[in-house]
Amino acid sequence: MIPQRTLKAPIRASGIGLHGGRQVHISMLPADINTGIVFRRVDVSPVVEIPASALLVGEATMCSTLIKDGVKVATVEHIMSALFGMSVDNCIVELSSPEIPILDGSAAPFIYLLQSTGVVAQAAPRRFMRITRPVQVGEGDKYARIEPYEGYRLSFGIEFKHPAFKTSAQTAVLEFTPANYVKEVSRARTFGFMRDFEALRSKNLALGASMDNAVALDAYKVVNPDGLRYDDEFVRHKILDAVGDLYLIGAPLLGAYTAYKSGHALNNQLACAVLKDENAWEWATFEEGRQPAPNIASMHALAA
Repeated sequence: MIPQRTLKAPIRASGIGLHGGRQVHISMLPADINTGIVFRRVDVSPVVEIPASALLVGEATMCSTLIKDGVKVATVEHIMSALFGMSVDNCIVELSSPEIPILDGSAAPFIYLLQSTGVVAQAAPRRFMRITRPVQVGEGDKYARIEPYEGYRLSFGIEFKHPAFKTSAQTAVLEFTPANYVKEVSRARTFGFMRDFEALRSKNLALGASMDNAVALDAYKVVNPDGLRYDDEFVRHKILDAVGDLYLIGAPLLGAYTAYKSGHALNNQLACAVLKDENAWEWATFEEGRQPAPNIASMHALAA
């Protein structure tokens, strides 16, 4: 059986919100079978719990924001990406602020915390959402698509007319396994253009942004002193975001995701379109006597 998993012990950390610029204290707690990922705002009274659901994404400008009863949890994509990357099905995430801390701008700090604490199998099968027919959304030349595939593959293409992108691949493919995710994607940071910085701040966005938590580009180059972590870090971060956005479907996917110039809004449209089309997917579990295909089994093998 491929089991559900949760944390072995609580995790606590703190940091700054990328967009709100506020100090955030976060606790990641073990949770019971079939809880899913739930965000808990402990700074409001009464405490509000917000399930990690694509149907609750109320804002998707620059990040994915969950909203329930007027209470928000913003920038959920990196922590959701890390939880999926470490095969965590059930977890309570407590927050002292409306935004997940950005840490270094990637999923790597969350992966480190999860690996340090460890995860534990639970006595219930993991439920996969197997895509049975293609679903696609788009806007102009941008699109996001998911189609049947026995495993989980993510392909992404970007297009930026900027000198730094001439030496950086603008397409990437991830054949998902936890090990591949940790090695090839988890360290890719969010990025932005300095020319847009003041405009974002005027909209109360990127208030906590710095070169400690993002890749910054001026008119010609990357300005971070240490440069890039991957030669194609920009498009790898887009895959990182997509992993997190799509985990808001509420279950691990079996399918092939392909996107071009997509972002949080289109990723969310795709997730919602899948959830609303019950003919496009089916539940799959792998119990005793029914072995998954090798690439499905490898999706669940934890990274060291």
